[in-house]
Amino acid sequence: QVTLIETGGGLVQPGGSLILSCAASGTTASPGHIEWYRQAPGKQREFVAGEARDSVFARYADFVEGRFVIARNHAENRIYLRMNSLAPEETAIYYCYTRLNGVNYWGLGPQVTVSS
Repeated sequence: QVTLIETGGGLVQPGGSLILSCAASGTTASPGHIEWYRQAPGKQREFVAGEARDSVFARYADFVEGRFVIARNHAENRIYLRMNSLAPEETAIYYCYTRLNGVNYWGLGPQVTVSS
């Protein structure tokens, strides 16, 4: 059993930045390969970013356009998602996700609100 715990949501003005983090607790202290998704009100959950894995570079959704960075802090065993130049339409719940031993795990998701 793995529990993913996200921190860092909140209110940010348009054009502002926010950093989300994800850590794991439970049977493993390592979160495994982490991806971030988001779900805006009335919309489907969508992929945002996935960390680098083996020889594969980090992946980002097309809408990111170089504004976000996903990175792992190995000393802290946390995965961070830094989001820059946020727009109001990016208001959503942002979820941390991993898959271990064939089981999908989701965090509860911090709310990110982009508004003036």
